[in-house]
Amino acid sequence: METSLAAETVLAERRGPVLVLTLNRPERLNAWTYALEDRYFDLLDVAEADPDVRAVVVTGAGRGFCAGADLEDLEAAGNADAETLARLPARGRPRTRPLELRKPLIAAVNGAAAGLGLVEALYCDIRFAAPDAKFTTAFARRGLIAEYGIAWLLPRLVGASRAMDLLLSSRVVRGEEALAMGLVDFVVEREGLLDAAVAYATELAEQCSPWSMQTIKQQVLRGLDSSFAASVAEADALMLDSFARPDVREGVASYLEHRAPAFPPLPAPGT
Repeated sequence: METSLAAETVLAERRGPVLVLTLNRPERLNAWTYALEDRYFDLLDVAEADPDVRAVVVTGAGRGFCAGADLEDLEAAGNADAETLARLPARGRPRTRPLELRKPLIAAVNGAAAGLGLVEALYCDIRFAAPDAKFTTAFARRGLIAEYGIAWLLPRLVGASRAMDLLLSSRVVRGEEALAMGLVDFVVEREGLLDAAVAYATELAEQCSPWSMQTIKQQVLRGLDSSFAASVAEADALMLDSFARPDVREGVASYLEHRAPAFPPLPAPGT
């Protein structure tokens, strides 16, 4: 059974069709631990399975979004020998679990997003940030490497040379510069940040087909690693599939009838 302490590491709040998840270790700037990871991923699984949840927003409690891996855990890993590290049990789910979420995942970066915290923000589909939010890869200044796929993700967002700058220097980038380079998509004053992210997520939930959004997410991720011709061929096949679905009929009918659409929810995972 989940302990109350583990449950408190990430808080969950429903706002209509949106599930808001708050990383909740404010005294440690929401530094990442296995307990926090398990709770966060459990809640993503809940969102995945709940047909009434159509989008997820993740943010941080207090002054930070996520300061990266907890330094006590890093210190322990740095002092362990290779044999001990090799014996560590495998995690039940890959750390890239957020990328697999079929529903829109939106980050509201309210403060520091460093190292693994930045990676988790990049795993989201859309990023909102406060003007004073701080982004840093941090890895090179901790004697680490570019972890958890950030060497693949970051160049595709900001370009190869900017990615090199951020990864090699580990310099701090604030909200407006992050917006200018494409690291985030919207900058909103801190006091309105979460509400803006939830409003955006709510519009997706109420106006867009869950099946379309799931399929588009998959197309974009596959397209990052395929040719243009392959992407066009996939789109042609998917377009024919879409014409046979109720979502197209509802999307057209709701537009012609000047009403909000009533798109069907996604089926349960694995069905």
